[in-house]
Amino acid sequence: MAEQARTVHHPAPRHEIFSTSEALNQIRNEPEGWAVFLDIDGCLLDLAPTPDSIVVPEGLATDIDRLSKRLGGAVALVTGRALIYADALFKPFVFPIAGLHGAEMRGPDGSRIFAEIPPEFERLKEILVLDTSRMPGVLIEDKGGAVAAHYRLAPQFEEVLGEKMSAFAKAAGPGWALQLGKMVYEIRPSRASKGDAVERFLREPPFLDRLPLAMGDDLTDESMFAVVNARGGHSIRVGREEAPTCALSTIMSPAHVRDAIAKLGLLDD
Repeated sequence: MAEQARTVHHPAPRHEIFSTSEALNQIRNEPEGWAVFLDIDGCLLDLAPTPDSIVVPEGLATDIDRLSKRLGGAVALVTGRALIYADALFKPFVFPIAGLHGAEMRGPDGSRIFAEIPPEFERLKEILVLDTSRMPGVLIEDKGGAVAAHYRLAPQFEEVLGEKMSAFAKAAGPGWALQLGKMVYEIRPSRASKGDAVERFLREPPFLDRLPLAMGDDLTDESMFAVVNARGGHSIRVGREEAPTCALSTIMSPAHVRDAIAKLGLLDD
């Protein structure tokens, strides 16, 4: 039997969207035409002194799930956290997710890709822990397929830590890259980026043929913003920092992001 023709209603193109509120209104009015990509730390969740001390507000996971249902499942988390740790934040819900900046992924169908961790990289992480043990306040976060050095509690070590992490990234080889973030240096797989992760999501249902909207707060989110913009979608940076960004608009804080998600998920049928 021949497939029946169907009419696809696309939302307004990006040049008609000038602000965060207008972009969110587009999703509110045409949820079937949009896909939403959300960073976690600094976007959905308020930043904390250490990665383990973040607080997941009550009801947030339910609000994300409600929004996902409104968008036919076209909501994904895109984070620098390892997939297994990001999942633990939003139990019992299981969302499509890109972890380690896209080195790990779980698609809408549940299929998963995990980062390979060679023994040489494991040894490098052990040496890094030893080398930074003389820097009080510097926290080494072992992400499995990546490693991060946080200096939020020890800003005086920013320069020396940056030099050390740059040297370690070179020692790790061409398969690894140094990623800068808010008070953190990270060595991650060089092939991974949040932009590439968004591209992969957009190639398959339910994200296929939808305009993307992305929210994030850090340098690592810029590649995601660039992809979203190029596809005619909308990018929103969280916070009012002066650092350059290719995001098309801003939203004040993670609390405002959470409020927007809650309201979008409560659309009338």
